[in-house]
Amino acid sequence: MDFVANREVFLPALSKVIGVVERRQTLPILGNLLVVAQGETVTLTGSDLEVEVRTEFGANVKEEGETTVPARKLVDICRNLAEGTDVRMRLKDERCVVTAGRGRFSLGYLAAAGFPAMGLEEGGFEFDVEETRLKRMLEKCSFAMAQQDVRYYLNGLFMELRSSLLTAVATDGHRLAKFVVSMDLAIDEPRQVIIPTKTVMELKRQLNVSEDSVRLSVGEKSLRILLGQTAMTSKLVDGRYPDYEQVIPRDLGEVAILDKDALRRSLSRAAILSNEKYRGVRLSFGKGILKLLAHNPEQEEAEEEIEIDYDGEPVSVAFNVAYMMDVLGAVDAEKVEIRFQVDNKSSIWKGEGSEDETFVVMPMRL
Repeated sequence: MDFVANREVFLPALSKVIGVVERRQTLPILGNLLVVAQGETVTLTGSDLEVEVRTEFGANVKEEGETTVPARKLVDICRNLAEGTDVRMRLKDERCVVTAGRGRFSLGYLAAAGFPAMGLEEGGFEFDVEETRLKRMLEKCSFAMAQQDVRYYLNGLFMELRSSLLTAVATDGHRLAKFVVSMDLAIDEPRQVIIPTKTVMELKRQLNVSEDSVRLSVGEKSLRILLGQTAMTSKLVDGRYPDYEQVIPRDLGEVAILDKDALRRSLSRAAILSNEKYRGVRLSFGKGILKLLAHNPEQEEAEEEIEIDYDGEPVSVAFNVAYMMDVLGAVDAEKVEIRFQVDNKSSIWKGEGSEDETFVVMPMRL
């Protein structure tokens, strides 16, 4: 194997695949990238056995071949080269030699035959969605995913496909995010899948704001996403997602409208003196005024007031400040609408006039 590629082509391709390579691996070869030079193209593949990312770029291939090389070392070398540098990569004397300018780097490698490949299921359902819409959907829900919950089915994003709706839901048991996209999927029966947390976060990192189409192939056990020259293949979480509709409270009588940025700033200040362990801030709703109260074991207190649009009964409820800030970060509208009941149950948050999004935040005791 022997090829030459410019750093400005090579490095972006490396950046697309490096995200799935874990720093600690069960198999040494998973710390490597699979590099295949063929024709006028070089293909890079990274994997952790659960998700695989493959991309390709044009290069001057002097000799076709394949190998696997240490992923992070190769990325760090290319990242620290001068802009516009041509990078040559070849196998020589049982080493992978990378030369750029006056620099020469000799890396160890492992045979490409040992690199695990993820296949694609036959008969998967395929559909296209705009890159911008998919990215927005992930940003609206991903913050509520569980990370390492023993309820493994919560460690991911639930996606439900119906004939005219694509619904995404995430919850960690303390908050829930739901976002609905209207689109013609042309399927006879609803399909439901759970996309692992790591896949969601990696996909969100790779997506841009554009009107380009992203193709999703949904199988029974795996998912493949095609985005330009990049393909991501991921296993799906094998489990049954809970009935999220039962978690969303109904008939909430009290409604408050708040300025999103004003609430975010007030929460940031009040949280400074909140309990570092529980991070609770109490919201007291009154006619036209919202009071934010926080205190900690050192008997320190914070009190903030902001004007709101509210004309209901006085209500006081405490929430984890991080959960509230996550919701505010997902809301696009300038004002946020909060619905709740006087009996201190769960509340529903959404941007004013944004009917396609629903955020449920559970109260806490202070």
